[in-house]
Amino acid sequence: QVQLVESGGGLVQPGGSLRLSCVASGFTLNFYAIAWFRQAPGKEREGVSCISSSDDSTAYADSVKGRFTISRDNAMSTVYLQMASLKPEDTAVYYCYAPTFGRWGQGTQVTVSS
Repeated sequence: QVQLVESGGGLVQPGGSLRLSCVASGFTLNFYAIAWFRQAPGKEREGVSCISSSDDSTAYADSVKGRFTISRDNAMSTVYLQMASLKPEDTAVYYCYAPTFGRWGQGTQVTVSS
């Protein structure tokens, strides 16, 4: 059974950092791309970043480029999203997504506020 479980969200002050984790089970992470999305209250879900399976190439939304870093640890079946220089507009529920399976995690809340 394909499953994605996110963790690492929380309350952080502007300028702070958080690292989100997405633990995958039911499939071999090595062979599949994974993406991070986020959804702020009253807004549509938007893509944040993704990492490929073949060469670990990455892509980022313009709004997070230079501040967020996506990475993967295949041995741990985990994809990370390191977030730095956080802004109030980064406040959202963050989801990881396995496009091959069309499967979402349950999400983790990130709140950036003083």
